[in-house]
Amino acid sequence: MQLKKRSQFVLAVFAGILLLSPILSTEIQAQAEVMAWGNLNGIRVEGQLMEFKATLCTPTPDWSEVRHTAKERHYTDYEREGERQIITPRLDSLFFTETVRDLSKGKAEVKVKVASRADTVIGGAFFCLQFPEDKIAEGGSIEIEGSEALSFNDETEAEGNEVSVSFADMDVSIRAEQSTQIYLKKEAKAEPARIYFALIDGNASDGQTASNTFTLEASGEIYREPVSLQLDASEPGREFIGMGGNFRLQNERVDPKVIDYNLENMRVAYGRVEMPWWFWHAEEDQDPIAQAEAGNIHPRVEAAMTMAQRLHNMGMPVSLGTWFAPEWAIVGERRRGPGPNGERGNLLNQNKIQKIYQSIGDYIWYLKKEYGVEAAAFSFNESDLGIDVRQMPQQHRQFIKGLGEHLAERGLMTKLYLGDTADANGYAFTYPAKNDPSAHKYISAVSFHSWRGWADETLQQWRDISEELNIPVIVGEGSTDAAAWRYNDIFDEATFAMHEINLYLRILSITQAKTILQWQLTSDYSLLKGGGVFGNNEEELQPMQRFWNLKQLASTPKNSFHLPIEDDSETITAAAFGDLSNQKYAVHVVNNGAEREATIHGLPDGVTKLHVYVTDQNRSMERLQTVSVKDGSTTFTAGAWSFTSLFSDSISTN
Repeated sequence: MQLKKRSQFVLAVFAGILLLSPILSTEIQAQAEVMAWGNLNGIRVEGQLMEFKATLCTPTPDWSEVRHTAKERHYTDYEREGERQIITPRLDSLFFTETVRDLSKGKAEVKVKVASRADTVIGGAFFCLQFPEDKIAEGGSIEIEGSEALSFNDETEAEGNEVSVSFADMDVSIRAEQSTQIYLKKEAKAEPARIYFALIDGNASDGQTASNTFTLEASGEIYREPVSLQLDASEPGREFIGMGGNFRLQNERVDPKVIDYNLENMRVAYGRVEMPWWFWHAEEDQDPIAQAEAGNIHPRVEAAMTMAQRLHNMGMPVSLGTWFAPEWAIVGERRRGPGPNGERGNLLNQNKIQKIYQSIGDYIWYLKKEYGVEAAAFSFNESDLGIDVRQMPQQHRQFIKGLGEHLAERGLMTKLYLGDTADANGYAFTYPAKNDPSAHKYISAVSFHSWRGWADETLQQWRDISEELNIPVIVGEGSTDAAAWRYNDIFDEATFAMHEINLYLRILSITQAKTILQWQLTSDYSLLKGGGVFGNNEEELQPMQRFWNLKQLASTPKNSFHLPIEDDSETITAAAFGDLSNQKYAVHVVNNGAEREATIHGLPDGVTKLHVYVTDQNRSMERLQTVSVKDGSTTFTAGAWSFTSLFSDSISTN
């Protein structure tokens, strides 16, 4: 299947339109960075983020607590209508509608409406702005309605329309269309003050509505200083086999065409499929192998095994993940969502643990015997959180040992993931098994999902575990927002795409992961749009920016190892790889700022040129100039807010 890349002719016409259209040009020069839960991270000017955080919030009457819009903390929806991004978050009984639109260079409009669905005792409903503490530490001033300059240690209130904030290298103004009460207030004594524009000031009554429109304008110094990246090919790290994917089948009508497209147009190095255990062994007193051999195999099981076979036949390792256990294997009534104490999922019935080992072992054995697939690994999906089997850390340790021993006794090579946690914050969940030498022989890799926990020191924990046990890191589910299936328009936004690829390079650089398994390469959380994906039947099936980002990263040479690379810029994220025996190399760079020159030093002898490819909101893995390498160094242009890859060998973009 051929990729639908934009032709040079279309790009040329589009470039001409950009020169003539002020509306289109603002999409390049300025962009409010909007998150699906209702926050703004700032405004990009020529690719550089003029950083601040805008939220919607509701304080308690005494302001002892303030609830802000935030990721996974409340219901929200998101949609794109032309140039408008519309977010509808809900904080308790307050229903907000937030409409964001880019106006011109550095300027955006935010319309906010709020409706109360109940009498509510609160301190009010506010549009809130918070500024980076590192900028505040260097000094900054605030003016409310032309007042004397205030600092972020001050607290005050005034009625008016406009607030101006100034730092050494950035200025931000916020103007409300309607005059309202403005507060400069601290949420905690040790924190800098934040700015609050009142929508509702005080308690909200049932049926009460309010609205206001805010114009935000940001300007500042654009940093274009050249960037230096230092590669060290003499110290190769762990193996990187390439990018992988999840193939949990949930849409029999659309999944096949999306899977075909991804597998035919991108190198996929590792696959994870569902083991539908619930359907494999629904009735405790039945023999699942006998049932399958008699032709009584559930369609979900057959589809999952066939998917595993297809991936295996393409030459990739395949792991199995289980979400739902059969009723007979769990304790209590099946939970759907969190219980009264916040816990999710069900514990396994330890009185039936040997039968559980047998049942899972039967599935793995049957997959090998009938489909020719020996699974590389097995895990319960996110069992630290209970999605949907829940384990305590000690139970996780014991299960690895118990099932691992059972599989080994049956002559099966399948081992278990250590962890496979809901996010990177769950590293302590692995400790009992990590600290038990008798469990180690049954562990194939340590795994986490990348939905949360992105601090450098958190990611480093996973690398430390892998090095201590001498096992690889596998990111079992890769992406940034587990709730995004609810508001799928966000998948087509450049902000989502750039945050995702930036995270991937950070994870690879810090953890030296063997692979990241994209969630998913099906129609769920899809990299494609149209063709029935997310109900869109109006467009043909086609790739979005996220697809091109992933394809570009997945074009890293086979048989590569992580190579250390360092840079001297806070806005650059880089990862490097090399197939040392064949002298094939790849350097991947995300530039989170304005366009600038970048120079790579330390390229190995024998590398005389690099082929440059770029993906951003207007270019889809576009091949740029080939750059020459002299004395181990080369210079290229890192485009504004872009993902650039340099390969020692030319690669296919079809």
